[in-house]
Amino acid sequence: MTDLAIEAIGLTKRFGETKALAGVDLAARRGTVLGVLGPNGAGKTTAVRILATLLRADSGVARINGFDVRAQPDRVRANIGLTGQFASVDDDLTGMENLVMIGQLLDLTAKAARARATELLAWFDLAEAARKRAKTYSGGMRRRLDLAASLVGRPPVIFLDEPTTGLDPAKREDMWDVVRSLVSDGSTVLLTTQYLEEADALADQITVIDHGRVIANDTPHGLKRVVGGQRLTVHPIDPARYDDLLTVLAAIPQPAGHVPEANGRGSVTIQVESDDVLPEVVTRLRAAGIAVDELSLHLPSLDEVFFTLTGLRSGDSHAPEEVLS
Repeated sequence: MTDLAIEAIGLTKRFGETKALAGVDLAARRGTVLGVLGPNGAGKTTAVRILATLLRADSGVARINGFDVRAQPDRVRANIGLTGQFASVDDDLTGMENLVMIGQLLDLTAKAARARATELLAWFDLAEAARKRAKTYSGGMRRRLDLAASLVGRPPVIFLDEPTTGLDPAKREDMWDVVRSLVSDGSTVLLTTQYLEEADALADQITVIDHGRVIANDTPHGLKRVVGGQRLTVHPIDPARYDDLLTVLAAIPQPAGHVPEANGRGSVTIQVESDDVLPEVVTRLRAAGIAVDELSLHLPSLDEVFFTLTGLRSGDSHAPEEVLS
């Protein structure tokens, strides 16, 4: 059996004159999280819907746990859970009834379905609202119920299409813990998100899609090196030594075309090829008698990577989402 739980090769899809996917490749090893990033309208949701058998690709091949999405859709559906961008629970049923119904549709006994529903309601902090109709839930509660519904059958492959949209920061972090627990239990997760810190926190591998094409694929650490390696930031204790600090840092070897940058807080940032430069900086600062209260070495953020690759900030769009998704 292949090591890949999710595999897509050359997926294409058109909606009229709009090319939503133009030869997309995706791959996720078992027990990992694949983050799929891109501007709104880039084709992320289209790819997820094809992998989940909700859309048929115009061309290309996709497999889930070795099962062909086009030729074996029933086997694929038995192996996946899906949470889309919008909650799809039944408003007229209670939280418990929603989950029990899904469990029985998945051929669980009534007792097993209720036990699983009770477990998930507690996990998603919905136990107190279990017997309230979903129409009375807040947006965040409905979102959590929808996420719980996708996990009733303990699927080995889970598609989470912007799963934390509408959740407050605390609940978002709770969801991150859920994803980590799923992966530690052996599940494979494909995650699309507009929150780049979410991809940074969860993804083992990140694929960036723009205009229906894959424009980058690497680990979060690898992608951060796309924008020029590591950054060294230094802040002098005495603001009067700022110009002296600039002189010291200007003498440190930097990639071609880069010069020290002021960040507006009295600090100076330079780009460096590796952390080997750190001892030299410390030596030069000591020799110049410049005391500092910040000396930090860090990679660029994923937001900087995203902007470098796409020319957009996360959440920006190339085209209306309803056209391409």
